[in-house]
Amino acid sequence: MFLSDRVRRRWHQSENTAQNLEPARRLFPTNRIRDAVYTRRGLKWGVPAMLLAAPYIAAVKLLTDHIEQGGPGWLHLVVLLCGWNTLKMLWLGPVSLILLARARRPSARIAAHSARRPAG
Repeated sequence: MFLSDRVRRRWHQSENTAQNLEPARRLFPTNRIRDAVYTRRGLKWGVPAMLLAAPYIAAVKLLTDHIEQGGPGWLHLVVLLCGWNTLKMLWLGPVSLILLARARRPSARIAAHSARRPAG
């Protein structure tokens, strides 16, 4: 079996996995927020959505303090999940600003072009 066949087969397996996990992905709040912000109308909410990282940071701090005082070890998984969600929320701001600038560039170009054209 050639390398390209292996790569193609792995790619197909990853596509199947992604399609099977899509319904469950919709249940997680940070994914729903991210999907809403990445729409054209939601791009302006990227920077305010970064503020949602604060509760996740507080949860990480509280959980790590509880673990250090002898709490159950499985809370490390919750800390990892909260940390990952924190990074997702913090990343929304810069990415949404870049996407907003990219989306507004063609409309600004059209407006500038129509303003230069003489009426009549």
